[in-house]
Amino acid sequence: MSNSPVIELVGLSKWYGEVIGLNNVSASVGRGITGLVGPNGAGKSTTMGLATGQLKPSMGTIRVFGQRVWNNPAVLSRIGYCPEGDPFWPNLTGRQFVRFLARMSGIGRAQANAAVEKAIARTDMLDNADRAIQGYSKGMRQRIKIAQALVHDPRLLILDEPFTGTDPVARHQLAELFGELASSGVDILVSSHVLHEVEALTSRIMMIDHGRIVAEGELHAIRRGMHDRPHAIRVRTDSPRPLAVRLAALEFVTALSIPDTETLIVNTPAPERLYDELPGLILDVGASVHEIAADDEDLEALFGFLTTRSGL
Repeated sequence: MSNSPVIELVGLSKWYGEVIGLNNVSASVGRGITGLVGPNGAGKSTTMGLATGQLKPSMGTIRVFGQRVWNNPAVLSRIGYCPEGDPFWPNLTGRQFVRFLARMSGIGRAQANAAVEKAIARTDMLDNADRAIQGYSKGMRQRIKIAQALVHDPRLLILDEPFTGTDPVARHQLAELFGELASSGVDILVSSHVLHEVEALTSRIMMIDHGRIVAEGELHAIRRGMHDRPHAIRVRTDSPRPLAVRLAALEFVTALSIPDTETLIVNTPAPERLYDELPGLILDVGASVHEIAADDEDLEALFGFLTTRSGL
């Protein structure tokens, strides 16, 4: 299996008059699921518009499967795209909509019916496939958009805010579907401004803000590389105060707090050293420990810190 990037951005910029949507970005997206995260207006949809050939770069290059995307039908035919908006003809049924997109993607008339049934079934929309889209809920509209993105069995799936308007059950089902697709060899780029949605799918992320990539890679590797911010380690124990007294004597412990009677938060720039020392200290004080975990390795904490640090 090739290790070449699925998507590669080189000095990529896109502007709309005087508004900069993407500003001199160089990055790459590898195999599997990658999350594109950032607040609304950060440049996520612009990036996806460029990756799907809907937008032409103002400067720089974007390649998918090693080829330029703009005006390249051979590449575009291998991409499935679920947009954030609702590009529907409301009088069509869900089945008619997916079938129309299947035919537009080049699937022959004889093969279209089976492809449509398969895609609609994968998104659990068979029971509602023959209803007019104008009567769909927001969650149902999301599902039928994903069905049309899958109908031609794409190699790359690009999903722009796919969980918008879905209930918790639907989000769980869609997350399972995306995981199954990735396991079968489909590469996925999924954007969201709701960070925990992406974190539930993958630890491989690109963080974007104000048209710039502020971090990319594995979530925990990014966090480990942030040497200028102490790590917060949470210890749930029946003896937070005695343990805190012992930890306070360590030179690499920079701060301690006890937010409740069973929790101790330890700040340190050297988490590996802390993890080495903790077992002995816990035994020394006779503490019962229920949990030891990083308190600030989630996407929300990382994104807030990285955008502040970069001045964005």
